[in-house]
Amino acid sequence: MKRNEALAPGMTVGLLGGSFNPAHEGHLHLTRMCLRALALDRIWWLVSPQNPLKSASGMAPLATRMKDAEELVARSGDPRIVVTNIETRLGTRFTIDTIRALKARHPDIRFVWLMGADNMLQLPRWAKWRDLTREIAMAIYPRPGFTLNARLSPAATMLKGVTLDQSDAALLAHAAPPALVFLEGPEHPASATSIRAARGES
Repeated sequence: MKRNEALAPGMTVGLLGGSFNPAHEGHLHLTRMCLRALALDRIWWLVSPQNPLKSASGMAPLATRMKDAEELVARSGDPRIVVTNIETRLGTRFTIDTIRALKARHPDIRFVWLMGADNMLQLPRWAKWRDLTREIAMAIYPRPGFTLNARLSPAATMLKGVTLDQSDAALLAHAAPPALVFLEGPEHPASATSIRAARGES
């Protein structure tokens, strides 16, 4: 375990998975929003070696994506945000396997899965996604053009009975999964796709 990944028993930790190709201000925005709304002690950025649902074409090397994310977090000055390649070290490819491995390694930590409204729409494409909802509580943050549809998505419909009100968001980390909350707040326009396009990258 890396030193900055050290956790104390009882901590609440948000997990933000993604390619971070590249990491950008939008990631920081949602991280800050989730730290505050969910009353989390830490948020880990899980920089994925390769998202199974994304093409490897145009994907920067993991070391490059890690370095860019670490530099962005360092500039933020917030020690609660940790950039990690732990999925590579665990040897996990799917989110369900990562969560189970982390829970086994840290049985005294309360983990919360963080994801954008755009990913909520894709959740049924994830490996064993129904099992995933039973493994970890989830918080959905708004994304331009996706927020309303995410609230009406098949996954949201399935989890309607275990969805907390925004006013109870700080209780999510202590709720037994399945549990879901849709966060509210200002949307950030940045996206990795648009950044790569502006750079002339695929």
